[in-house]
Amino acid sequence: MKRRQGWLFFIIFLLTLSVYLLINYPLQLGLDLQGGSQLTLQIIKEEGKVTRDELEAVNSVIDKRVNNLGVSESNLQTLGGDQLILELPGEQNPLVASRVLGKTALLEFRTQKEGTSTDLKTLQLQRLTIKELIEQYSFTEKSQNDNNLKVIQENLNDIEQDLNYSSTSNDLYGRLIEIKKFVDNEITNLFIKTDLSGKDLINAGRRQEQTNSNWEVLLTFSNSGGEKFAEITKSIAGTNQLLAIILDGESISEASVGNQFASTGITGGSATISGNFSAENARELEVQLKGGSLPLPIEIVETNTIGALLGSKNILKSLYAAISGLIFVGIFMIFNYRILGFVSVLSLVIYGFFNLAIYSLIPVTLTLPGISGLILSIGMAVDANILIFERIREELYDGNTLTRSIDSGFQRANSSIVDGHITTLLSCFVLFLLGTNFVKGFAATLGIGVLISLFTSLNCSKNILRFFTTYQSLRQKNLYLPRNNFSN
Repeated sequence: MKRRQGWLFFIIFLLTLSVYLLINYPLQLGLDLQGGSQLTLQIIKEEGKVTRDELEAVNSVIDKRVNNLGVSESNLQTLGGDQLILELPGEQNPLVASRVLGKTALLEFRTQKEGTSTDLKTLQLQRLTIKELIEQYSFTEKSQNDNNLKVIQENLNDIEQDLNYSSTSNDLYGRLIEIKKFVDNEITNLFIKTDLSGKDLINAGRRQEQTNSNWEVLLTFSNSGGEKFAEITKSIAGTNQLLAIILDGESISEASVGNQFASTGITGGSATISGNFSAENARELEVQLKGGSLPLPIEIVETNTIGALLGSKNILKSLYAAISGLIFVGIFMIFNYRILGFVSVLSLVIYGFFNLAIYSLIPVTLTLPGISGLILSIGMAVDANILIFERIREELYDGNTLTRSIDSGFQRANSSIVDGHITTLLSCFVLFLLGTNFVKGFAATLGIGVLISLFTSLNCSKNILRFFTTYQSLRQKNLYLPRNNFSN
């Protein structure tokens, strides 16, 4: 008797713990339930097909960048031999992610060519002017001031004439971006490549500058990278040559090295990028550098946004489906199995709490396929109860006492239930191993449900039923047999 009570108290404890976990660790929802963005990424290779190793390398870098972005429960999967599909639950603005993911993030350190100081100063001034024009254009577009647009266009014409460059774009903004790229490329060409690159980088961070509101990015090199950086800075210390930090062919910082570093160079294995960064720009650059350089460039070919409202509708429909199914199953079980059916309903409720608690604890990202796996596992839990209850009825028909019939029914049905659950688990394992991410979600929820079903069917139902039979009024055989067999 004490052992039965111990099991009952253990089940109550697990149920209380499940409620606590669900309150303190909310379920994590996938893109189809929470809403968010979906990006289709195309890997670009000029010659030949993208190899499997290259695809996995790009996948790895993108995955690191997404993790550093802080998007929870992102989903990245391959599509064919040269595409990736990235899902960002909760991210309603895909432009934020595309700015970070679409760049190659090829980091280079270059030293200035001799005799280019005058050209560099001219280009730096033009670059600054173009940035100001772009900012003015953005502001003017909002205010719709045609006079300002004319002024911007006149200034742009003067810059193009000075550079002896003619834009191919028809609209004003396109011309601004095109001339900016041209000037960035001209500045980059004034610097010579060194053997120090992003491959020598082991970490990146950011902080706000002490003198103003701008942000700077901190770089930490490997041991060999630190030695290379010291040698490079030593070679140009105290000269007119500048050290440029190039990202994806664009110079984002050009700095001089003081004469005090002429003997040893800048040691310590670290460097700082100061480029009048905003907090957002510094964070994006940090994410790109932390994730590493893409082995091949990528292009975002399609962007889809699933609104939070659509996700809420999906949740509501799934909830209606699950509750409706449980109600109909409960009515069927109580009508056909009476007290036994009522016990199965209680067991299913406990089973549901256990399942959801495990999902929040692991955690499992719940998607529509995952919900269908959960509902299917509920059906399997009911099947296990039906096997047990039919065995109990057979024992009652044979004239055994209620207590002996219950014990014998569970014992006889045990092997059939275990065998059925094992075969389902094997199917879940194969689906999880070979299926796509959506199939894996279905397999994971179904597999967890099958494991919990073994416990609730063979332990929860049995101990709840034994507890009921301690009451004399609930020990009558007609409460456990079909209505047309009351006389038995």
